[in-house]
Amino acid sequence: MDSYLQITSGQGPRECSLAVSKCIAHMDKEARAAGLSMEIVEQQLDGSLVSTALLHIHGLQHAEFVERWLGTIQWICSSPYRPQHKRKNWFIAVYRVEKSSSVEIRESDISFQAMRSSGAGGQHVNKVSSAIRATHKPTGLSVQVMDTRSQLQNKKIAIDRLHMKLHRVQQQGQHAAVEQQWINQLSLQRGSPQRVFSGERLREK
Repeated sequence: MDSYLQITSGQGPRECSLAVSKCIAHMDKEARAAGLSMEIVEQQLDGSLVSTALLHIHGLQHAEFVERWLGTIQWICSSPYRPQHKRKNWFIAVYRVEKSSSVEIRESDISFQAMRSSGAGGQHVNKVSSAIRATHKPTGLSVQVMDTRSQLQNKKIAIDRLHMKLHRVQQQGQHAAVEQQWINQLSLQRGSPQRVFSGERLREK
């Protein structure tokens, strides 16, 4: 019922970020026309433009929609930022991002260290060591929790936060790896774009 797509300008100039921003608007229009919903889950900005975005496509016909966009997208247009610039072909990419499986952390892989909870000015919030520092030994990721006066409760919170932190790191690594793969292959893909648009209004050729 749903798919995740990443659209990116890679390491392209500002014109490529403009192409990304225009394509996102065009994708949203096409998605709504097909009875789908499209949500921007996260994005990276290049000034006021979007250089990279993770999109969530939801609906019965999502697979067909995704197939129409996967690959290199070519935008043919004179640069609005550099009028004398001769280049008119700008390339961006759209690729599928697999949903991350749930992150499993074994408690045996976590080391816990009891700490004194301290407030502003170094004053102790309480006199017992209720704060917890939890470290995931395989990755070295750590969190510190002093939310409650209960060491047991802080320990549970620390485990939950380690789950979330590891999940975010894995997602970032996955997205970066796929994007880098696309950047490395860009020169080969330019010859066969999935879709070609031209002009400020993004007319499809």
